[in-house]
Amino acid sequence: MRIREVRIEELPLLQEIERAAGRCFRDIGMPEIADDEPLPLDELARYERAGLAWVAVDGSDTPVAYLIADHVDGNLHVEQVSVHPDSARRGVGRSLLEHLAGRAAAHGIPALTLTTFAGVPWNAPYYARCGFQPLDDEVLSPGLREIRTREAAHGLDRWPRVVMHRPV
Repeated sequence: MRIREVRIEELPLLQEIERAAGRCFRDIGMPEIADDEPLPLDELARYERAGLAWVAVDGSDTPVAYLIADHVDGNLHVEQVSVHPDSARRGVGRSLLEHLAGRAAAHGIPALTLTTFAGVPWNAPYYARCGFQPLDDEVLSPGLREIRTREAAHGLDRWPRVVMHRPV
């Protein structure tokens, strides 16, 4: 899989990838997550314009996965990483995370952060295998606290969540 910056005309594909990737939440009793709409196109375009959106593409240069990130308190925060189920379990998500880590290292950014579901196998346990470690709430930076507050307002705290950190 090749990784490159997303193109503006591909943003609707990111939404399709997100919807497809989210369906598996229905199988584990989280239909609200499965039904949650992806970010709107204008929000995805903000990431594209900022140079903070990447896709993994197949041999025909069609996106099969994506990652968007934000700068949060001096680190790069993984806002979303989604892999289409047809391309899952092939290291695509890990490749996107490694790409982001390489970008962070090249720009002197010390770490990656993310928030995720603690008990979902392809969430916190997966990220732990990718080198992320949980952060205690007491050590969260202001930006990470703000993200958690927004997530709670969106109803994501209905299931246990965790903030994770990975030095680069």
